[in-house]
Amino acid sequence: MTIKAIVFDAYGTLYDVQSVADVTEDAFPGYGDIITQIWRIKQLEYSWLRSLMRRYQDFAVVTRDSLAYTLRCLGLQYDAATFARIIDKYQHLALYPDAVGALEAMKDKKLAILSNGSPDMLNALVRNSGLDRVLDATISVDAHKVFKPAPEAYTLIEEVLKVPPAEVLFISSNPWDACGAKSFGLNVAWIERVTPQAMALACVESETVAPLTMFKTLRTQMDELGVVPDHRIHGLSELPALVSARS
Repeated sequence: MTIKAIVFDAYGTLYDVQSVADVTEDAFPGYGDIITQIWRIKQLEYSWLRSLMRRYQDFAVVTRDSLAYTLRCLGLQYDAATFARIIDKYQHLALYPDAVGALEAMKDKKLAILSNGSPDMLNALVRNSGLDRVLDATISVDAHKVFKPAPEAYTLIEEVLKVPPAEVLFISSNPWDACGAKSFGLNVAWIERVTPQAMALACVESETVAPLTMFKTLRTQMDELGVVPDHRIHGLSELPALVSARS
């Protein structure tokens, strides 16, 4: 079936969440990378836990709470201004270098974001990065008060874009999100930015596993959940050719 809409996850897919390391390193020299990694892991855990507990708070709250956890568990002292400056970086995350070119090459399709981010966070991020000029919609799960990968979150695509799941290609670099979208019934392309071979090489080159290697092992490798994406690519730049082949 022809693909009529291409929907992207935001954090980790279009936007590099590790780009917050610039501000965390400036605030806490020597801790920049480890803060970003723990922060991201807890951010995801809190979104899933809140969905399971049916105690939804939007992603802005989740992001603040997970940063507070991270700084506390690392024993780092901070003031309100420092905390606010770090949080603000989520409205100015760096795009992956191939993001704009890929989207512009597919502008004959409906282009959208479906993200766990809150509306205010996403709208500011999209505007600040210039993607508001190419996207047809920025969709937040906040409309249904449940985080991906809950099936209810993916129903928002058809509700907003008026395109059925069979005609949607969903793009994510997050394995859990790719699995959730495929389980729901979307066509899915997973961006495998880190291969198992690269992971193995990073492990054998060091006597101890570096925090970033551990983070990549936990967050970038395909999960064992009984579903697999339809397509496996290694960057956004590969998408236009894939979409063209499906048109």
